[in-house]
Amino acid sequence: MRVLRRAAAMAALLMGAVSLQVVQGGAAQAALPTAAVALGDSFVSGEGAGDYQPVVDASGTAQGFPGWSAANSNAYFCHRSANASLFKASLPGIQNRFNLACSGGQPADIANPSAARPKGRSVASQLDQLRAVAQTQDIDVVLVGLGSNNTQFTFGDVATLCANRFIADAWTGWWEFWAYLGGPVPQEPCTVSDLASDAEVAAATTETTAALRQILDTLAQVDADGVHRVVLQTYTNPLPLDVAPQYRDEDNRTDTRDKFRDLGAERYAAGCPIHRASLAPGHVFSQNLGALVKNAYTTLAAERPAADLRVLDVQKSFDGARLCENPGSPADTLATPVRVQDGPSGTFVTSLSGWDKLDVQRAANTCVTYFQTCQEAWHPNAAGHAVLGQCLTGALTAATRTVITCARNSNGTLTIS
Repeated sequence: MRVLRRAAAMAALLMGAVSLQVVQGGAAQAALPTAAVALGDSFVSGEGAGDYQPVVDASGTAQGFPGWSAANSNAYFCHRSANASLFKASLPGIQNRFNLACSGGQPADIANPSAARPKGRSVASQLDQLRAVAQTQDIDVVLVGLGSNNTQFTFGDVATLCANRFIADAWTGWWEFWAYLGGPVPQEPCTVSDLASDAEVAAATTETTAALRQILDTLAQVDADGVHRVVLQTYTNPLPLDVAPQYRDEDNRTDTRDKFRDLGAERYAAGCPIHRASLAPGHVFSQNLGALVKNAYTTLAAERPAADLRVLDVQKSFDGARLCENPGSPADTLATPVRVQDGPSGTFVTSLSGWDKLDVQRAANTCVTYFQTCQEAWHPNAAGHAVLGQCLTGALTAATRTVITCARNSNGTLTIS
């Protein structure tokens, strides 16, 4: 009977029905408004999509944009976008939507205030925020994006590592390291082991699974009617397996040469300052993140066979529209290019043509000191989040309760299966 009740309730949700809620003692009252919530990290918070909304900090104060030189721990830099996929998806029956995710979010932030760890932001735990929503809302849809950041590795660190190696290789000859920098600086392409070892991925899987378990436990406690569909979203790579031919060499130099500034500037302008040899390892990293989410799902589904839990695999959702995959990048792509500021000025540098190594180093240091000036890099842009919203719609309406794949076709349409 419980299974039948859950099925009927979910069918009513998807048809936009309004029902009554029975409370203790047999009295009936109007049901709470239905709600969808997003939990997790930047790929669901809306990083890269612009139109960032004020975020309530741990003290209960709504933080708007605090300025480019503010501390990156400011709650605003969770970058909760009005263009995030949760707001772009078609969710029949859902009356309200709440974005509780935070750019840079880690599994620890689910049950603990983000500021309790290094480089965290001043926001309450995501479960405390979820409990607050549940006081006035009947939570029926939960989108979770979790796993790309953890105590083992973070997406931001991986991206920074590979981009910095490329920039160092492009602008500084081997002899200049000794003459100007006092020694060698890593400049070789990234390898799979540089990004995340098997042991690190395994530890991150355990960490993420534990956090997801906490989410399910909390939902069971606070959801008004006990009926909710939870979607675990994987990740997609903003870069292709190889760049378009026009980005492979410049001035007869490839990225296998010692110092190639013109090519470096060309790839930066296109949004993909990275060695070609780093692209395949980057896709292995993305696939490992997907496996992490799927393995967490397998564990939790076995523990809770009655839970309405499913995976949304978006690894192929940006196929054909990644940075530098086609001429004219970053136009008509679904991801944000790498962009830095020359000091926390609010003006993004779009061209490094004519810059010397000291100019580049100064801009790179701005990113280190004021991470918010470059944290949007290599995330879904507004168009990308719109695509992810369509994927979410498909995941919620699909008949299956296991893994739903959302893949982009050559004509820009999506196949959801």
